[in-house]
Amino acid sequence: MMGLMASEETRTMTPPTVRSSAAHEAREPGGSSTRAWTMRLLVLGIVLSALNLRPAITSLGALLEEVRDGLGMSGSVAGLLTSVPPLCFAVFGVMAPRLARRFGAGAVVCAGMAAIATGLAIRPYAGGTAGFLAASALALMGIAVSNVLMPVIVKHWFPDRVGSMTGLYSMALALGTALAAAVTVPLTDTLGGSWQSGLALWAGLAVAAVLPWLPFVRGRAAAPGAGERGGDGPASAGGAVAETPASDGTQPGRKETSAPASTGHAREETSASASTTPAREEAPRLRITRSRTAWALAVFFGLQATAAYITMGWMAQIFRDAGVPAGTAGLLLAVTMVMGVPLAFVIPRLATRLPHQGPIVLALGVCGLAGYAGLYLAPAGGAWAWAVLLGVANCAFPLALTMVGMRARSGPGVAQLSAFAQSTGYLISIPGPLLVGVLYQHSGGWGLPIALMSALMIPQMAVGYLAGRDRTVEDEAGR
Repeated sequence: MMGLMASEETRTMTPPTVRSSAAHEAREPGGSSTRAWTMRLLVLGIVLSALNLRPAITSLGALLEEVRDGLGMSGSVAGLLTSVPPLCFAVFGVMAPRLARRFGAGAVVCAGMAAIATGLAIRPYAGGTAGFLAASALALMGIAVSNVLMPVIVKHWFPDRVGSMTGLYSMALALGTALAAAVTVPLTDTLGGSWQSGLALWAGLAVAAVLPWLPFVRGRAAAPGAGERGGDGPASAGGAVAETPASDGTQPGRKETSAPASTGHAREETSASASTTPAREEAPRLRITRSRTAWALAVFFGLQATAAYITMGWMAQIFRDAGVPAGTAGLLLAVTMVMGVPLAFVIPRLATRLPHQGPIVLALGVCGLAGYAGLYLAPAGGAWAWAVLLGVANCAFPLALTMVGMRARSGPGVAQLSAFAQSTGYLISIPGPLLVGVLYQHSGGWGLPIALMSALMIPQMAVGYLAGRDRTVEDEAGR
């Protein structure tokens, strides 16, 4: 998989030790081999984790009508259910940097995948709406912390390949989203038509995602003082990850230590560990709320999340109400999601090459407006075209992640910006899916909900254009 990631210029600063590590590894071939396997394991972990960040939502969207009937939900309660993901992302996502400082990002992501597996396994059988919501919240808690930490991990471990790695991660995320939408209904039919079985089967994918992170958990726990707060390394730097592979391969999650290149072999173990990882970065003392760019990015993140969760939760139902069969409606939702597979790799790479990402924001917004117009005028007649257009519009998510990496100069800065933008953004997105459910129930049709979705696209384009300007939060928040 590493062959997919060509080295590229980005607006990120490459720490000096990244460049010097090549010389050290040339002197010690074993260290180079260990680092290569560690990085492959890390990439596998990122990809498998990304595959698990949306099936909990899109598998439910494909079977929403069956779940509503089985649990006796009204349209308003179903709207509440589709609002649970952004609520959990807002509440639990803000905890991610603190947890990463305490336990290491690898350990937190591993625990997140375990939470997803547990929640998805028990929610169909929890009994009643309250139990279903509680188990969903457990799975979404794991998704929330992983959402926030992925840009941090990418920035820390791949500082010169932010665009490529964000694209790979976003592509895997889109693939998992589309896969769940496409195959949940057919698999449910194969398993006897039980919606409980159709939802529970996705726990298996989350179990697989736990495995690549286990060495990082073990290494972090073995490192003395790894869990301590404070200090001047990335473990205490606003959530930037201090989790690094040791050169001997025994502690892949070991906390990195500071060792100047001139210390030589007197501190051989320390320098060997530090040479395989990015240099430690001083934590910027950012008042992130002072940054206009941070606010623009947070609002953009929130509005694109609103559109995404409305789409994932309700689009299949829109098609089904227009007379489209359930299986075909699931495939249409899958088409919308699968558009992110190629575009999630192309858009971040394109974004890192442009001085201003605003034109990409506007292009995606126009596609969204066209898709909503089609859903209103001819939902069944042009269903495949509307699914494609809305799929292109949903690629605002990988663009937002890429801009998080570009709007801060350091790993700690990215951690603070990622937590602020995602937590604030998901708070903004909570009312959207709920309001769609209320409007749908009380109006008896989709005219008002689609009008709401179209109206929200205009401010999304405006704040996205502002967030795409070439500046950093360190410059604004430090004034």
